[in-house]
Formats: sequence, C-alpha cells, structure tokens
Amino acid sequence: MNEVAGLNLSRRAWLAHCTSLAALTAFAGLAAQPLDAHAAASAPGKILVVGDSLSAEYGLVRGSGWVSLLEKRLAQEKIDASVVNASISGDTTSGGRARLADLLKRHQPTLVILELGGNDALRGLPLSMTQENLDTMARTSKDAGARVLIVGMQVPPNYGRKYSDEFAALFSTVAKKQGAQLVPFLLKGVADVPDSEKLFQPDRIHPKAEAHPTILANVWPVLRPMLAAGKK
Repeated sequence: MNEVAGLNLSRRAWLAHCTSLAALTAFAGLAAQPLDAHAAASAPGKILVVGDSLSAEYGLVRGSGWVSLLEKRLAQEKIDASVVNASISGDTTSGGRARLADLLKRHQPTLVILELGGNDALRGLPLSMTQENLDTMARTSKDAGARVLIVGMQVPPNYGRKYSDEFAALFSTVAKKQGAQLVPFLLKGVADVPDSEKLFQPDRIHPKAEAHPTILANVWPVLRPMLAAGKK
C-alpha cells in the first residue's frame, strides 16, 4: 500500500514538474518576442547610394562630396546608420539597373537612394527608358526590404520646354507609383541661382565642393524622417 502511495506521489510530482516546465517554456517564448522586435528596431541602418558623378565626388577632394557630408551628419546626430556609396561617374539608369541586384545582395541596405538620370538626358536617351529603369530599380529595392528615396534632376532650358518638363516630372511619377520619397531637385540652390556658374567646376556640370553642403541640405529634410521611421 505504501508502495502504491509512493508511486502515485511520484507520478503527481512528475506531472507537476512537466506542467511547470511547459509553462516556463511558453513564458520564455512570449518574453522573447518583444526582445526580438526591439532588437530589429534598434539594428543599425545601412544607406546605399546608387548615383552618378554628382554623388561620386567627381573633381573633388575625397570626403568633400554630399555623400561624405551625409556620413558626417549621421555621426554628429548620433544616428546609427552607415553609408555605402556605390555611385559611378558617368553612370546612367541602365547602368544602375544592371548592377543593382548585386549591390542589394552584397550590402543588404535598409534604405536606397537613387540618384540617376542626369546622364540619360545628356546622352539624349528616351525618357520612357529612364522612367522604366528608375521604376524597376525602386521596385527591386522595395522587394529587397529597403525604403527608397528618389533624387530628382532637371535639365537646362536649351533642351526645350517640353523635354525639360517631362524629364523633371518622371522622377515624381516613379516616386508616386512606387510609394518612394522624393527630393524634387538635387541641385536646388546651386544650379538655379544667380551667378550659379561660380558654384560649378570649369565644365559647368559638376558642382564645386562649396556647393555640396547645399546639396545635402536638399536631401536631409526628406531623408531624416525616413531614418526615424525605420527605427519604429
């Protein structure tokens, strides 16, 4: 009789132990969920800039272009984000589209800045092709899990009013279609001011170093909220 009682007691103890263990396991699983979410929210961001010579510091001392100034601004404001500058002088939207998939796979950015299209206009490429390339790049970046910022450009009036207007509008069209953010004109306050030639290198295409803080000032008000949103 005592053996039976002992057996029942052991069985009850074993069942109580299993119940406690299951409860602890379930609690641990629940407790881990907000920790994982917090870890994801606090993970450092990575900004991938895919641009042309305007972002590649063409003709400038290294470290004086707007992308380098962006890195310094992030450090000054203690924003936990790194910058990968994959800009190439002379690149077009076709070139950017061709190399984007590899860049996304290699760097896994949380945010992609697309600064391309100016060389398309200089080469007289069809606007429909430029728009299609940018649209594909924005969609591909989003599919890879990155937020997208499209940087717009404008061309001089000598291209003709119709062409100039349609070129400027295509950046907004792509941004709206893809739900991306937009900087309407990268060179605002540089190319559209009196005596603007003083802010450009002798080729009158590439801004001098002293113009790049203004360029960053055009990008930052749009980019900053995107970085904050990515931490929520």
